Amino acid sequence: MEQMSNKVLHVRHIKEPTKEILRYINDRRHGVVKSLKTKWNKFNKQCMGGIEPNCIYTIAGISGSGKSAFANSLETDLFELNPKEDFVVLSFNFEMLGSKQVGRKLSQRLKKTTSELYSGTDEIRESFTDSDYADIVKHAQEIEKYPIFYVDSPGTIEEIRNTIIDFSQSEVAKDKWLIIILDHTLLTKGKVGDKERETLFDLQRMFMEVKKYGKNTIIQLSQMNREIEDKDRITNPTLHFPVRRDIFGGDSVFQASDYVIVLHRPEVLGIDLYGPNSWSAKNLVFMHFLKVREGEPKILVFENHLKHNTLEEANMLNIIK
Repeated sequence: MEQMSNKVLHVRHIKEPTKEILRYINDRRHGVVKSLKTKWNKFNKQCMGGIEPNCIYTIAGISGSGKSAFANSLETDLFELNPKEDFVVLSFNFEMLGSKQVGRKLSQRLKKTTSELYSGTDEIRESFTDSDYADIVKHAQEIEKYPIFYVDSPGTIEEIRNTIIDFSQSEVAKDKWLIIILDHTLLTKGKVGDKERETLFDLQRMFMEVKKYGKNTIIQLSQMNREIEDKDRITNPTLHFPVRRDIFGGDSVFQASDYVIVLHRPEVLGIDLYGPNSWSAKNLVFMHFLKVREGEPKILVFENHLKHNTLEEANMLNIIK
């Protein structure tokens, strides 16, 4: 017979969390506690001022939707826009090397494609001057000063958790706000025999635990199911918009996340007019907020600047309100 555990969970009277929320409200109104601003004003307005502590943000999308570029731009922008805030980024880059992430940041800063940065053709290489390289070095030296730390090797859920706990106690991160980025969830290693959905469920459970430590924020990137690419949905405007079931492991992701956001590029699927209102999809990325724990779902629209690894808010007030 399985032995029963004698462990008892901690019980608190309502007076304690009441004091905590009053302190939080008072600190927010006096600016002691702030969200980290992003460069996207509409995003900030939708997300309680920006990126909050003790929250899980899930960013999902099909391949080519811009979710990795969004997260890459976000982690650098946070430092540039919040210079007085003391925080550190721990980024698990299971899909791409940290060096390539820095390349994307340089692409954004210099308004050059990565092909141009990496001399992708003989023509580019021949026109690449010492002055061009010196400019790249200048920006790289600015970027390398940020407290951003990369984990390139994929790991198990236990390894990810242990890495977060260990890093949070290190000299560079101790007692600081820790922004944890995972790109992406399906590259997390599972136990032998575990199915992807089971691994994803366990990952979400671990993140729900970790987000409560200190001032931790989780930003996880996830994939979509293939159903959104079905011909019937592409040809039926009423079925264009992503919904909960389109996100891989949607139930566990929705349960764990404070924000569930889908970045969608209809152009990738050959859609020129998007949704039941026939919005133009040309050079646009649509950000669907499917879950907002302290607010309402909404759609934001961005101009596609992904060739320079960034997105810019579109002036679409006359189309989407």
